[in-house]
Amino acid sequence: MFERDLVLPEKDRQLFKEPIGTELYDSDLGAFDAQNTLITVGDVVSLTFRKHGIKPFLSVYDGMTERREMTEFAILAKDEDKDEVVNPAGTITRQLVESIRGRMEGSGGLIKVDGEEDLALLPVIYLAPLGTDVVYGWPGKCMMRITTDEGIRAKIEQLLLRMEEIE
Repeated sequence: MFERDLVLPEKDRQLFKEPIGTELYDSDLGAFDAQNTLITVGDVVSLTFRKHGIKPFLSVYDGMTERREMTEFAILAKDEDKDEVVNPAGTITRQLVESIRGRMEGSGGLIKVDGEEDLALLPVIYLAPLGTDVVYGWPGKCMMRITTDEGIRAKIEQLLLRMEEIE
């Protein structure tokens, strides 16, 4: 599925804005069960977990939040081992997917995206082992939590199939 870079077609953008998962708030993190693998997507979410003493297996971030520079997580993670990948807005690059796959098969860590990490959520969910908790931010609202299973993976596959391959 990820042989080429994928781009989100303009006509389908609204489909990709629908939240997936259940709402998760800062106040829920005290009782958060991090026994499963935890992956965070986004700077604010990744920072929030770290501030609560929970270090995710993998965090994908871009140093921005809501199109504004967000450096607190980037500063916190600056000396940690990380992959740095290019992923323009509205795309899922093969480079991003290969980094996600490699980090999941290895010891996790960080992926810093030059561009935008929003759509990284899709390959993260699709490639994560079943039972993985994936948490991402729903801007202006809260965090959203997904626990991967066959149903959510099938839903993500349908979204990915709507994307267009580019050279």
